[in-house]
Amino acid sequence: MARSRKIVFFFPSFASTEATAPLGILAVSTPLERAGYQICLVDSTITPDFQKRVLEEVKDALCLAVSLVTGPMIRETVAIARAVKEWKPDFPVVLGGWHPSLLPQQTLEAACVDYVVRGQGEDAMLELVQHLSSGSAPDLIAGIGFKRDGRIIFTPERALRPIVEMPPKAYHLADFDAYERSCGRRWAMYTSSLACPFNCAYCTNGGVYGRKWNALPPEQFVEETVDLSRRYELEMIWVVDDNFLVDLDRARGIAEGLVRENSHYTWSIQATTNLVARLSLEDMRLLRRAGLRQVCQGVDSGSPTILKAMNKDFQDFESIYESAARCLEAGIRPSFNIIFAFPGEGPKERRETVEFMLDVCRKFPGAEFWTNIFTPYPGSPIFKRTAEIGIEPPTTLEGWADFFPRYTELPWLKGEDHKRLQDTREYLRLAFNRIPIAADTRSPIIRLAQKAISFPARWRLDHDAYRFPVDIWLNNKLKKRIPKGKPAVDAKRLARTPAEAAAC
Repeated sequence: MARSRKIVFFFPSFASTEATAPLGILAVSTPLERAGYQICLVDSTITPDFQKRVLEEVKDALCLAVSLVTGPMIRETVAIARAVKEWKPDFPVVLGGWHPSLLPQQTLEAACVDYVVRGQGEDAMLELVQHLSSGSAPDLIAGIGFKRDGRIIFTPERALRPIVEMPPKAYHLADFDAYERSCGRRWAMYTSSLACPFNCAYCTNGGVYGRKWNALPPEQFVEETVDLSRRYELEMIWVVDDNFLVDLDRARGIAEGLVRENSHYTWSIQATTNLVARLSLEDMRLLRRAGLRQVCQGVDSGSPTILKAMNKDFQDFESIYESAARCLEAGIRPSFNIIFAFPGEGPKERRETVEFMLDVCRKFPGAEFWTNIFTPYPGSPIFKRTAEIGIEPPTTLEGWADFFPRYTELPWLKGEDHKRLQDTREYLRLAFNRIPIAADTRSPIIRLAQKAISFPARWRLDHDAYRFPVDIWLNNKLKKRIPKGKPAVDAKRLARTPAEAAAC
């Protein structure tokens, strides 16, 4: 009897309001489809009763595959894998993505996991599926792990392929209508380069892609993104390269190509501030004409001491101010990321960071900051020092589900200290209108309410005074009474019923 050629991919929710197609699954799906396999994608973010849907789809499938990163995605992953194993204990379950790549041994120790794919999965997943189809031994498939007779076995590492050799992603598998209904806008992620030449202590990138940056040529970027935006009527593309601006000539070539093509989508990028500061105002204006609207930069701290501890000696504060000024003059929003509670950060260093953020936002009103709490991710350089800094990493796959940078508690950040930092982060958002309290902020009343709340928030930040946070309470009350700008990511709120969901 011929074995099924259907692969069920499950993509668990990341607990985010920014829903769009999962790049990792789209990447590994192209070689599978070319080899004649049928792909069924179940994304819990947009699929009502996703567990029931997965259990229905696997009945005539070859295997279940899940792509995930460290954090909340693990909770749904384990629940789905266990449900499948309860239905059929010998049904193959494959895990891939960042977390299984960085902690393959611990991932395979979970009873509900049979295989892991490490690193780039395009070739390894195809070979693994062919093994499942034929019944051949998996020992010669580079870059995987599996179980045999109660033992965990790993094959040799698979050499990384440059991005220019990788097949295009299977965007046709994505239900962009459902994603738009879920998060309120029509957008997609796109990757044009791999790796980053820098070695920041908190970053996991080097653990998967190393430090050798490689990229697509400008003409391929232009052709693929213009086609993607027109084919699926996308309003925005988030270029998720870890450091888009390593090659400035490539960036200029991309911008010139998009202008020539008269592209209509907007896009955002990520880059280190020292590279953003190398762009001239003319460069910035060219990128703006090409549709660039946001540059996300990992500033990470306002304390020189902490930046040194993060191995960010390449970053200086003058570059940050130059970047903010030049971006805004060109009509591009500079967006800065901050990591609070990095090891070694005390009240003095935290205060330096808050004052730095206040100074930037006051000098450059269009700039924005996004804050997180330090999270020691596997694969990052600092993860090797967990015992030294007093952190006990989880010992099971499930234990990593609570590793999330929005609310992480640490040995040096607990109880009242943790609450105080969370209040500080909330006031930073309130002070500069980073928490919209209404769908339509054009209303004079809503704008007045937002502004009224921002004044006491700024006073608190200036004076480092966070007791009796009645303004946070008031803002939360207003948000409950006034419609939000876009719906929360909740499949139950989608227009389509489970019966109407697209069948695989």
